[in-house]
Amino acid sequence: MNATATQTSAYNDTVVRQFSIMAVVWGVVGMLVGVIIASQLAWPELNFGIPWLSYGRLRPLHTNAVIFAFGGCALIGSSYYVVQRTCQVRLFAGRLAAFSFWGWQAVIVAAAISLPLGYTSGKEYAELEWPIDILITLVWVSYAVVFFGTIGIRKVRHIYVANWFYGAFILAVALLHVVNSAAIPVSFMKSYSAYAGVQDAMVQWWYGHNAVGFFLTAGFLGMMYYFIPKQAERPVYSYRLSIVHFWALIFTYMWAGPHHLHYTALPDWTQSVGMVFSLILLAPSWGGMINGIMTLSGAWHKLRDDPILRFLIVSLSFYGMSTFEGPMMSIKTVNALSHYTDWTIGHVHSGALGWVGLITMGSLYYLIPRLYGQKKMYSIRAIEIHFWTATIGIVLYIAAMWIAGVMQGLMWRAINTDGTLTYTFVESVKATYPFYVIRMLGGLLYLGGMLVMAWNVAMTIASGRSTSVSIPAVAAHA
Repeated sequence: MNATATQTSAYNDTVVRQFSIMAVVWGVVGMLVGVIIASQLAWPELNFGIPWLSYGRLRPLHTNAVIFAFGGCALIGSSYYVVQRTCQVRLFAGRLAAFSFWGWQAVIVAAAISLPLGYTSGKEYAELEWPIDILITLVWVSYAVVFFGTIGIRKVRHIYVANWFYGAFILAVALLHVVNSAAIPVSFMKSYSAYAGVQDAMVQWWYGHNAVGFFLTAGFLGMMYYFIPKQAERPVYSYRLSIVHFWALIFTYMWAGPHHLHYTALPDWTQSVGMVFSLILLAPSWGGMINGIMTLSGAWHKLRDDPILRFLIVSLSFYGMSTFEGPMMSIKTVNALSHYTDWTIGHVHSGALGWVGLITMGSLYYLIPRLYGQKKMYSIRAIEIHFWTATIGIVLYIAAMWIAGVMQGLMWRAINTDGTLTYTFVESVKATYPFYVIRMLGGLLYLGGMLVMAWNVAMTIASGRSTSVSIPAVAAHA
């Protein structure tokens, strides 16, 4: 029996393949919508007067597609792959794993239909209405049962650190979703939050920042702790540091949300708690980044020839940059300048495009050939092109937003000697226009790289299938 057939019988990789392919598909869709809305900010007439193509409806579609469709599929798929290999057992409850895939796709399709139609709860990263929220809960519970069930039946005593991060991501997101989505339905697709006023804002940003902390950080750190050592063929630099990183990050992140609500009706002491814990977050975040990068000790030369490793390591550079910038922006005096400006958009996308995007792409480039019995991706040259296209796109995007944001903050604060505003709001919008065009071009480059990846993945799968078709014939003559 060949190695691929042996692996197939040992592990349930069908669901991993499904999630991996859909991560690429939804990545293209989500980033395409992002380019469309970026273009609308530069040229508003591009909505063609059609309500469901307006910025206000497409923007939540973009964030949901990129975070929960692209990122979610990659997280669930990679966690299923990692937990099987590190526990040396087949996935627990295979049918439930299949349900988690099809249920998650149903959630994504429901979002893609309902958001452009204007059905929204109005909560950042939690816009989906109550029937879809219930489906999310069912899918997430099934995902948790499969993941923790697999750990429960593991054949090795030790639980590898990547599974700690994946597990924390699953549990924390479940808690966040259930609490923040508590609502009173008034019709089939309309509900009102169970909380009111400042309590609603507090719960929303406890959820919102921890969606970043656990969905977009802890889960992807699970990827980092598995795929960087595997691709570099080196052990994790410091396993002790990885455990310290885990506990420090998990404890600290939960308290940072109020920094989104500086200078609001939220009690001042609560704002200060959010700021202090945000500053503390710098230590575990940079500890994890250093641990990942130093895993290449003795293997730095591999970066010259291995574009997949380049994706993984450069993602950590963006992780380090974003986790320095975030605590800095949480300081009240800095926040007074940065908040409500495009600087915040630049910060979010340095993490989303640089950290989340690149670590996902690198992990998928590792995964996909192995899932289809190939030694490597169809085209290494295409991976190189994707890396440089994506990196240049990110730099254009975030630099444009940083400059625009600081400029906006300074213009809004400028006052004349008589106390009147120096600039009108419209003047700040006009000054921002060239940076919106640059941001759109950066996003276009990033989307172009994703399309190159989609082609490369399709060709790798096609060559994998053609190889598998020839295996029985070879075996028959053996």
